[in-house]
Amino acid sequence: MADIDSQIENSAQADAASPAGQDEDNTGSRQWGRIFLMLSVPLVVLIIGAYFWMVSGRVAETDNAYVQQQKLSISSEIGGKIVEVAVAENQQVKKGDLLFRIDPEPYRLAIQQAESAIASAQVTRQTQITDYEATSVNIDAAREDIAFAQSKLVRQKALWERGFTTRADYDAAQHAVTQAQKQLRVAQSSSAMAKARLATGAALPGQDPEIVAAQLRRDQALLDLSKTEIRASMDGRVTQADRLILGQMMLSGLPALSLVANNDSWIEANFKETDLTRMKVGQAATIKLDTYPDLVLDGYISSIGAGTGSEFSVLPAQNATGNWVKVVQRVPVRINIKSETHPTLIAGLSATVSVDLQQPKSR
Repeated sequence: MADIDSQIENSAQADAASPAGQDEDNTGSRQWGRIFLMLSVPLVVLIIGAYFWMVSGRVAETDNAYVQQQKLSISSEIGGKIVEVAVAENQQVKKGDLLFRIDPEPYRLAIQQAESAIASAQVTRQTQITDYEATSVNIDAAREDIAFAQSKLVRQKALWERGFTTRADYDAAQHAVTQAQKQLRVAQSSSAMAKARLATGAALPGQDPEIVAAQLRRDQALLDLSKTEIRASMDGRVTQADRLILGQMMLSGLPALSLVANNDSWIEANFKETDLTRMKVGQAATIKLDTYPDLVLDGYISSIGAGTGSEFSVLPAQNATGNWVKVVQRVPVRINIKSETHPTLIAGLSATVSVDLQQPKSR
């Protein structure tokens, strides 16, 4: 019985001692856990702070960026009625493709009128040449008349001195010489006038001014006729083609449609003026487009704007007022795309640009 009582007592003591030992172990674990947390949280904060300290100021980023493409406004150099529209909205065209045509008939008539004027001027020129040649004949005839009249006067004078002629015949011979001399002067004057009409001038040596003027009118009409066909000056996509309507009168110089160039895209990123301190041409850039969220394009800074956006606006801000508030300005920065393969870009797409502000890298 004593042994049994002893075993029961020992078991009770062991049961009583066991919870106390477990409490001590749990207390130690919690203490070590608190110590770990106290050390790990500052360490994590320190690591994060060190990371931001290392990368802060290295990258400049903006989401105020858009895809830009070369856009060419197409207009007609001459006026007239539109008789043909050869393209549709968003159609791809190649350089030299017909866009639209203006009625050519008025310009063909102008060519015919100019050719008629050339023919008329040539006839006039030939007539002037003939007249000039005729005056030369008249001069020769007048000189022969003078010679004949003078010889007759000599004979009459000899007869007068001998008394074999009358005073009237002698005076008539003198009058004939005078008249022949006057006819020579008239012929010479007519010749001078005909020669003046044949004059070509210093500006057009050897050419008739009237013929040249008519030829210039014909050349201008031919040039205008060639301008009735408006063709694409580069490869691209047609936009604003809905402006073209058959029968519409096209005015000279009025924009008719636009061409957006293919494979000539860049990004215009508007960075804050405070981001330009370390920004330089040639620095690498990363481009992300809102349209293609999984696409990352490589680029580089090709140029930095010469002025802020507000400086070149139609109505620049007037800061010389009493209620002036300082606003951080934006400067356009051109980012060229290095990636050769990428989806078709559309002008005006939104983008996010990040620029590495280290030294410029090779392109």
